[in-house]
Amino acid sequence: MASQTSSNYSGQNAVEDLKGKAKQALDDASDRMGEAADDARQHVKDVAGNVKGVLNKSVKEQPLTTLAMAAAVGFVIGALWKS
Repeated sequence: MASQTSSNYSGQNAVEDLKGKAKQALDDASDRMGEAADDARQHVKDVAGNVKGVLNKSVKEQPLTTLAMAAAVGFVIGALWKS
């Protein structure tokens, strides 16, 4: 009986250790994913700012060309939407 009790106790310790390690691994992965999401969000903001600046410059310097490009993009999107 004593050996059975000690093996149950060591089994419980092993399970608790595994639980702790799994929780730590999940916490670490969650932290890394949060950091990656923050980095991605910042990159998207940077790209959006760059695109906005380029579009503003294009509209001021070449309004008709920009309008033609917008119409072409709209036509392509419309054609893809239909198919």
